[in-house]
Amino acid sequence: MIENIIHKEGLLSIIIRGSYSKPGITFFTPDDLSQQLAYMNHPAGKIIQPHVHNPVPREVHYTQEVLFIKKGKLRVDFYDDEQNYLTSRILEAGDVILLATGGHGFEVLEEVEMIEVKQGPYAGENDKTRFDGISADQIILGEEND
Repeated sequence: MIENIIHKEGLLSIIIRGSYSKPGITFFTPDDLSQQLAYMNHPAGKIIQPHVHNPVPREVHYTQEVLFIKKGKLRVDFYDDEQNYLTSRILEAGDVILLATGGHGFEVLEEVEMIEVKQGPYAGENDKTRFDGISADQIILGEEND
């Protein structure tokens, strides 16, 4: 239900399947990652104390993004920093993915609705380097790990 995609000891991605459920708060990311990802499951009546977030200077070097798959099916292809293809996974409605490092590409397998969250401000075309992806005969679908 939780899969960490790792390459050369570096975290490329975290996939949280829609079927994941656990009481309380679970953080999936290390404290030093610039995008933090947690799952929360609280019973009715739970009070989350009101709070504000303090201004804390942060330095972000790479854009990390989180996708929430609302509807459909999407294949995500993972690449290393040198644009070499590594593996692919299928995401379905209810799944969440954090794209932390490396490259990625997508193919929509069934009409998809998703929400993307990433750091800003957006730098336009300076925000990414586009490259040619794999062909259909090169796809390696990895196995989901718990």
